[in-house]
Amino acid sequence: MKSTYHIHSPLVNIPINQQFEMGVLVVKLILLHSLFTATFILCSSSMHLNHYPLTGRLQGNETDWLALLAIKAQIQHDPNKVTSSWNDSLHFCMWHGVTCSRRHRQRVTKLELGSLALVGSISPHIGNLSFLRGLNLKNNSFTHQIPPQIGNLHRLQVLALNNNSLNGTIPANISNCFKLTILILIRNNLVGKIPPQLSSLSKLQVLSLQWNNLTREIPASFGNLSSLEAFAVTSNNLEGSIPSSLCQLKKLTFFASDVNRLSGIIPSCIYNLSGIVQFVVSVNQIQGTLPSNLSNGFPNLQLFSIAENQFTGPIPWSISNAINLVSFHCARNKLTGHVPNIQNLHNLRIFFVDDNNLGSGKQGDLSFVSELINATLLTRLVFSHNNFGGTLPKSVSNLSTNLDTLWFSGNQLHGSIPVGLGNLVNLQILVTEENSFTGTIPTDIGRLSSLKALYLNNNQLSGRIPTSLGNLTLLTILYLQENNLEGSIPSSLGKYHWLLELVLSGNNLNGTIPPQVFGLSSLSTILALDRNNLTGSLPMEIGELKNLGVLNVSNNFLSGELPNSLGNCESLEALHLQGNSFNGLIPSSMKELRGIRDLDISRNNFSGEIPQFFERFGNMENLNISFNQFWGALPTGGIFKNASATSVTGNARLCGGIANFRLPVCKSNKSKGGGLSRRMKLMISLVSGFTLLGLAVVLSLFFLGKKRKESELSTMGKSMLQLSYATILKATDGFSSIKLVWVLLDLYTKEYLLKIALLLL
Repeated sequence: MKSTYHIHSPLVNIPINQQFEMGVLVVKLILLHSLFTATFILCSSSMHLNHYPLTGRLQGNETDWLALLAIKAQIQHDPNKVTSSWNDSLHFCMWHGVTCSRRHRQRVTKLELGSLALVGSISPHIGNLSFLRGLNLKNNSFTHQIPPQIGNLHRLQVLALNNNSLNGTIPANISNCFKLTILILIRNNLVGKIPPQLSSLSKLQVLSLQWNNLTREIPASFGNLSSLEAFAVTSNNLEGSIPSSLCQLKKLTFFASDVNRLSGIIPSCIYNLSGIVQFVVSVNQIQGTLPSNLSNGFPNLQLFSIAENQFTGPIPWSISNAINLVSFHCARNKLTGHVPNIQNLHNLRIFFVDDNNLGSGKQGDLSFVSELINATLLTRLVFSHNNFGGTLPKSVSNLSTNLDTLWFSGNQLHGSIPVGLGNLVNLQILVTEENSFTGTIPTDIGRLSSLKALYLNNNQLSGRIPTSLGNLTLLTILYLQENNLEGSIPSSLGKYHWLLELVLSGNNLNGTIPPQVFGLSSLSTILALDRNNLTGSLPMEIGELKNLGVLNVSNNFLSGELPNSLGNCESLEALHLQGNSFNGLIPSSMKELRGIRDLDISRNNFSGEIPQFFERFGNMENLNISFNQFWGALPTGGIFKNASATSVTGNARLCGGIANFRLPVCKSNKSKGGGLSRRMKLMISLVSGFTLLGLAVVLSLFFLGKKRKESELSTMGKSMLQLSYATILKATDGFSSIKLVWVLLDLYTKEYLLKIALLLL
């Protein structure tokens, strides 16, 4: 059975979070160009600060002065005291963040208060700054709604309110700002539909609404935004299909509608927007096939991402001509067929085709890997969970030394893992899991000094674990489970100072567990060594695993008592010790494992009474103590109230508990309820024994002489002082009446009978 362990690796979010790197770059370039143009216009019309008089109230425009004071009044927290200069001691055109125009009688043309940690709301008096051309309040903590009075700013060209906490809807009358070229509302809490009225902004070049809670459809009227170059609505709740009217946006270079709920098919005319540089529609419900002339329609294409949709059919062969392509991401669709020839994609850095139905399961499916040798800038290559067959080309070791991610799990690959992977010196993530690789683990993997995650699990690898793996000192995840590895666990694994997860389950490993492994205090997620042939006991070093969540050493040949230091593993949520030969009592230190949820110590030789502190494990969801040698009363509180979550079978001397366990009723403990003590039982047993032997004792004493009697009384009286209660207890096998009789007979023949008589006196 294959292991169920599959803790999420650091790479889980890479396909979504990293796919926009080039997109962000293009937006920045567009914004930089636009902001430079706007700044140039503003600065060229502004006057030098030293030309302003010192009293702005009398010399400047009072409307603007009052508007700025109203804006200041709405700022509740100003940790950098940037508005402290906003007072009568300076002309308002000299206030921090304020730019004025000389030509228009000292009117405010630019308000720059971005990235100042300001807290408050945007005053509706902002609408009185009628000469304002640039408003930048980005990267602050402004709340409440965007005031609709912004629609009064007919000269406004740049509006940047991104990275705040603004809520409510987007004011439709922003459409009155007919000179607007850049509108950025990224990362707020805006709701409602995108106002279709914005389509009247014929000069708008950048519309960026990402990371809000906008709903409804993309307005079809947006096809009228004839100047639009960048359109981004990533991470909202938009529905419907991409309107075909967007095909009219001939200047469009950047399109991103990913992480929404869009459906339907992409209009074919969209693929004829020859200016497109980046096209991102990932994480939607879009269907259909990709056009065969994809790269012909997008001749300037650099980033293409359709991941996590429902696309079918093949990857277009024309992609071979997309010589400017930097990132290609079509993961998690239903694509079929072969990967086209990509040897001309010299600029390629990211290539994700995972989780599709690509390949035929035969040799030659991975020819594209050899073709990627020409992509000298390649950093991430992921083709996992497809139908690729055959062997992994040896040329994989000749891929770009910039490669940091190589992931080809879940295919039908066989043969050995090629020697030479150690050449990929910047590799950080290597995932070969769930294939049919055979042979040994290449020792030169130990040369990958930058490696952070290594997944070789669920293959048919054999041989020993190379000691060279200990050189991977930056490793955080090591998965080698479900192979045929043998030999001992190398102590060199103790060099991992950053390791979070170590799973070696389901192999043929033997020998003792190196104490260095238990000394890996960095382990915080899982340590799994189960289903091997490991021997020995758990060392005291196990107490170093104070941050560990899951410990599984089940189904080995481990023995001995549990160390008291186990109680130091206070973060444990799951502890699996079943199927070994552990013995002795459960250490009282385990009461410190207060967060334990899953405890399985079945099929061992533990003995004694079940610890009462098991009842106090409030988070316990599963407890299995079956097939041990526990005795006494089964607790009735805590987890023991739930018979379906607790297994106690195979402990013949247990009694009590709730009725569902069907255990025998416990006999009353008379030693605690006024019953006979052990000493009294001894007295009664002795008297019973003497009754049976009374006649023999009397006859024996009768034939003893008085002188000899006195002498022996003296001698045996002294010896009597050396006969202890414990000696009698042991000799009589717990005061068994039958055993006692035989002991007394033996004592008599050895002339020790008088010692017992003296003890009773």
